[in-house]
Amino acid sequence: MTAPGTRAEASAEDTDDLDVEEALALVRDAHREHRDDSTDDGAGQASAPAARSSGARPAEPHRATPWPQAREAAARAARSRARRVPVSLPLGDALGLALAAPLDALTDLPSFDTSAMDGWAVAGPGPWQVREEGVLAGHAQPEPLTDGEAVRIATGARIPADTTAVLRTEHGRIDTQGRLHTTREMLHGQDIRPRGQECRYGDQLLPVGTLVTPAVLGLAAAAGYDTVTVVPRPRAEVLVLGDELLTEGLPHDGLIRDALGPMLPSWLRAFGADVIAVRRIGDDAKALQKAITRSAADLIVTTGGTAAGPVDHVHPVLERLGAELLVDGVKVRPGHPMLLARTKDHQHLVGLPGNPLAAVSGLLTLAEPLLRTLAAHPAPEAYTLPLREAVHGHPHDTRLIPVVLRGDHAMPLHYNGPAMLRGVAAADALAVVPPGGARQGEEAELLDLPWATAGIGVCFT
Repeated sequence: MTAPGTRAEASAEDTDDLDVEEALALVRDAHREHRDDSTDDGAGQASAPAARSSGARPAEPHRATPWPQAREAAARAARSRARRVPVSLPLGDALGLALAAPLDALTDLPSFDTSAMDGWAVAGPGPWQVREEGVLAGHAQPEPLTDGEAVRIATGARIPADTTAVLRTEHGRIDTQGRLHTTREMLHGQDIRPRGQECRYGDQLLPVGTLVTPAVLGLAAAAGYDTVTVVPRPRAEVLVLGDELLTEGLPHDGLIRDALGPMLPSWLRAFGADVIAVRRIGDDAKALQKAITRSAADLIVTTGGTAAGPVDHVHPVLERLGAELLVDGVKVRPGHPMLLARTKDHQHLVGLPGNPLAAVSGLLTLAEPLLRTLAAHPAPEAYTLPLREAVHGHPHDTRLIPVVLRGDHAMPLHYNGPAMLRGVAAADALAVVPPGGARQGEEAELLDLPWATAGIGVCFT
């Protein structure tokens, strides 16, 4: 469901919508609640003996995974499956994919001696007598030159045998007798690209794992390739849950517009996935189970239904299917009730919270590392910038806050509540704020948003 799940979940994630005093009260309540909980990081262990001695049932261990470990678990889940079968694609279809085989030169580059400039091919010392016919690119091997002879030549044209150098057009003049003179000192071999200057046949041009950029496509074509062997795009399917969602018009009568159905496919494509379907399931457990069972996607992404409300069907359906829960809740705000499960041997499901910004958090925490690893893309280099303003933190969980980058600082944005998209719509990145918050000027790790970075990530198709 897109609306917040339980009252506790809403109060834990919506602190940004409250005034300062209310937020502080929630933090104090959270401290009291966590003091008596036994968590997976050891918090509250001192109170366990007292609970046992009084006969009370010890608290269940908190299953939520710390945020950094959750991202690692998503990447590890993709690596643990059998290697995906490479495919051979035409150059025009390979943009943004990773090479699954080395790009080895199929020919010398250049494959013959060529002119690097427009001008004259000359033989011996000048002045030179100029031939009547010139040499153009794409023509057969021209006749050899003799000492004292020159011929007009175009960039990329084959060099005549016995050529000493190429004299650039701007460095030569022709006298009244039709003889060519140089206006500058000329070196032997000047402006000639010799055969094999860039590579020789069989040289490795690029290794496995290289991202196919426009420049890689150009190099592959120059080296003689019509197709390249690449890791195929992971296939993703989106299942939109919730009976309260409208697909058009204004919210009314307790119904709200679905923000995730229109948003998620583009996010997933930006992460390198091929989105094969977007299906609207509603709050129907049987329909959800049927959709998961029949899906041929590498990654299924669901929206909402990951909490424990009366129509939150994701956990019960995964249990009935015998799915393996790899991440069941993450210590991050917003987005705490996200999950990652293995539904089949070569298929995973990422369950996103229904609140829009919480869903974005889930995408960057679980979907991005998994899809990146499936596509054999390298992990982005982590980087930090100082925060221009202080950011309040959750007492125990990481926070992801939309920021804009201004010079050498990151400026936190408002409208960063779990149900809000206004902040992230204007953002360049999300700042990773550790438990307890961050002071003004403190360095924060940044997660770039796909459209805010240069390179292949800006492609949404």
